[in-house]
Amino acid sequence: MKSLQLTPTPCAAPRVEVPEDAEIFVPENVCAKMIRFAVENGRLVYVRFTGGCDGNLKALSALVTGMRVEDVLAKLGDITCGGKGTSCAAQLCAALRNAGGGNGR
Repeated sequence: MKSLQLTPTPCAAPRVEVPEDAEIFVPENVCAKMIRFAVENGRLVYVRFTGGCDGNLKALSALVTGMRVEDVLAKLGDITCGGKGTSCAAQLCAALRNAGGGNGR
């Protein structure tokens, strides 16, 4: 029987450029330490979280990118995590409200 040699190939996530006008928000009472986001014409066009539950926050970012800010606020604003009274999703909504999201920047 022949021995099979496998060479690992690094798998990297596609690089997404951070928009120059991306906002930075420091969330409170959640595991994520920073949220970067950008809104254009009332739509969330870029979202990245630093810290927190990596897979869940990548999924959340993928799901809300392209959505209207008002829809993100309506769907995610009241979500809580554990007994914290807030969540990373709710903190994204706080960031959007804080930045005046939905006003068509």
